[in-house]
Amino acid sequence: MKIDEAYDYWARFYDSNKNKTRDLEKEVGQELLAPFSFSSVLELGCGTGKNTTWLLEKCEKLVGVDFSPEMLQAAREKIKSAKVEFYQADLTKPWQFLNEKFDLVTCSLVLEHIENLSDIFSQVQSALQPMGKFYICELHPFKQYTGTKARFKKENSTFELETFNHHISDFMAAAHSNNLKFYGMHEWFDSEDKAELPRLISFIFEKE
Repeated sequence: MKIDEAYDYWARFYDSNKNKTRDLEKEVGQELLAPFSFSSVLELGCGTGKNTTWLLEKCEKLVGVDFSPEMLQAAREKIKSAKVEFYQADLTKPWQFLNEKFDLVTCSLVLEHIENLSDIFSQVQSALQPMGKFYICELHPFKQYTGTKARFKKENSTFELETFNHHISDFMAAAHSNNLKFYGMHEWFDSEDKAELPRLISFIFEKE
């Protein structure tokens, strides 16, 4: 299913459907970003605003960007704040929505839908203030290798979205080639049993 069609349709029940990946990523973001303070945040793939609300508690201004107009409509209905601006944009095209630099750029469960990581990292590097952080959380490549991908169920149908496999080395190479310094990486599991495959992988990079 094409990504734009899928997320427009998914927006109607994205917040209410059972989704372990969505719920775990929300916990991951809050845990990793809690120690930091940011004045301005760029949220790439903000969706229905699952992370926007708590990010707004940590910053003075937030710009949320998403490909899906229906996802953005859900976010606008949910979040009423003068501190946030929402934009519809295709992240694979030149970013026309930027007129400032940010202390933090976040990208959650987005990059599996984008083939060229380096282009995204290049534009993030331009959008960051010096010493600004780039937080990423994605479905773990090990999960992807088994065929797991973004999907959702509605009634008796399962819809699979277009995805691309990215190896851990792909993230590291994209950061290195765009002068973003490695800050940290973690793997996240569904339970305390570390013998199972991790569900998510997270990275933080920093602009020098």
